[in-house]
Amino acid sequence: MQEISIITMIFTAALVLICLLLVLAPFFSWNSYLSFANKGQDSASNKEVLLSTLNELEFEYKMDKISHVDYKNLKKQYESQVVSIMKEEEEQIRSQSVDKDLMAEIESEIEETMKSHKNNKGGGK
Repeated sequence: MQEISIITMIFTAALVLICLLLVLAPFFSWNSYLSFANKGQDSASNKEVLLSTLNELEFEYKMDKISHVDYKNLKKQYESQVVSIMKEEEEQIRSQSVDKDLMAEIESEIEETMKSHKNNKGGGK
């Protein structure tokens, strides 16, 4: 009878350890992925916030709520931040390896489609 209880305890302990491993494993293996995803999401959300702030700033200037000097200074500041974020995004895109032959083929197909669309649109008028 004692052998069964010892086997049962070992089996239960192993089962508990496996469950803990399955529950805690994602917290350790996905950290690098989550930090990378959050970084990209932060820059995109920052850019969106800055662009909406620029729109609000322009609206407030047109409503004469802020002075021309303040408008120019704030606009320059926000635009420079947006430009830096866009440059970072462009560098990330350039750093990714892209098949240039495939991109050239896609661009030529787009151009052909645009030309045929223009010809069809011009022929109907």
